[in-house]
Amino acid sequence: MNDKTNQAIKGDRIAKVLARSGLSSRREAETIIQAGRVTVNGKSINSPALNVLPSDRITVDGKEIAQPDPPRLWRYYKPRGLVTTERDPQGRVTIFSKLPDNLPRVLSVGRLDINTEGLLLLTNDGGLKRHLELPETGWLRRYRVRAFGRADQRKLLELKKGVTLEDVHYRGVDVDVERQQGGNVWLTISLREGKNREVKKLLSYVGLEVNRLIRLSFGPFQLGNLETGAVEEIPRRVLRQQLGSTWSDISEGRVPQAKPKTRSKQTADRPEKKLARGKGKTVSNSSVSFKTKSSQDSPPKNLPEKNVTPWKMSDNKATSKKKTLKLKKK
Repeated sequence: MNDKTNQAIKGDRIAKVLARSGLSSRREAETIIQAGRVTVNGKSINSPALNVLPSDRITVDGKEIAQPDPPRLWRYYKPRGLVTTERDPQGRVTIFSKLPDNLPRVLSVGRLDINTEGLLLLTNDGGLKRHLELPETGWLRRYRVRAFGRADQRKLLELKKGVTLEDVHYRGVDVDVERQQGGNVWLTISLREGKNREVKKLLSYVGLEVNRLIRLSFGPFQLGNLETGAVEEIPRRVLRQQLGSTWSDISEGRVPQAKPKTRSKQTADRPEKKLARGKGKTVSNSSVSFKTKSSQDSPPKNLPEKNVTPWKMSDNKATSKKKTLKLKKK
């Protein structure tokens, strides 16, 4: 069946519909279909090459599937020591085994290495996941890093222009050195691509060995004061605001159409100026300052964010606890 024929057929692929109902992933849904466990309007099927309409009655093992949930997005503070995969062949603990039981089936937006902590976005919608992962989306990812060594200043400047390492080209990144503390240096790095182990490879190039890596933000969504292992849902109105016209495509299960970037889109992550608390003067968010304890291993708390968005987290602890889901205890 060619692309033109596919476009002429109404409805969605049966595997996609099963996945959106929360039953399984699309790949797992195809296996379920091939096993003959699915019926459409009372007729058993064994091939995923079938489009269905919302009016069709679909059952799996004799039970009618649930109506698909609208796309949802959660912020999750991934702890160190967990792998971002559903099943690990090495038997390591995964993030999905530690998520709260009352959370629906979710997918991770991208991945964080086992030793990387911080913000990881989770969603119940495959279309939203793919859209947020696309390089064309261009959302800024910001990390705070502790690394051993002293950076080569000349090479740091090269990172801003982009470098090619082992035949892989990395686009320019912003690196702000905070302070040297003994043999370690604290810094922040901002990038838009998120290639495999990109931060560690880039900092290794300038003579630094990363020993702690914390993701602070992904586009407009911030780690903020989220506790380690906690999960908090992002309000739907915020999703609509941040995704714009793309939201209607994703919420209706359509593939968002790629659109040329406008000036406002390119400057969406540009730091804005705001008033410093208690000082009555204007400061730029492009400056980086963190309040940390003297210990090198002190976790970051109340980190100021460069990326200013319409969505600000509430500082009311009583309110935030109602919306926050805790990590499972071992």
